[in-house]
Amino acid sequence: MSIYDFSAKLNNGTAQSLAAYKGKVLLIVNTASQCGFTPQYKGLQELYAKYHAQGLEVLGFPCDQFGHQEPGSDAEIASFCEVNYGVTFPLFSKVEVNGDNADPLYKFLKSEKGGLLGDAIKWNFTKFLVDKQGTVVERFAPTTTPEKIAADIERELAK
Repeated sequence: MSIYDFSAKLNNGTAQSLAAYKGKVLLIVNTASQCGFTPQYKGLQELYAKYHAQGLEVLGFPCDQFGHQEPGSDAEIASFCEVNYGVTFPLFSKVEVNGDNADPLYKFLKSEKGGLLGDAIKWNFTKFLVDKQGTVVERFAPTTTPEKIAADIERELAK
């Protein structure tokens, strides 16, 4: 099983196979619009703008499991991200990342790279870096800013 065996629903309702991202470096992030880490959207967009032409895709997965910090609809979330942070990277429909209803993609990501709480996601803006072969190579805590991940992204893009 690899990351490419999964699909997810984009925030416009369209199904998206992750196989479409074969050969790309992926940064997969669970996001929220009303979180102390929400300003990281700016850094994520900057990474996307800087490295997209070289093969980076940032994939945002809104999640309302932490402090009810993502209460909006998919359309409201997309509008918020565009208006406030100029987000142009793909945003997906709201998902759960922990528990019995966790999205299968997140079950896989957590099984590949556990964190401080075992396999559970600790909070919004946990980030997973996936290499061009679809292997989860790093997991970053919510407190790790996107800027601090740039060198890791550059390393994977250079491979």
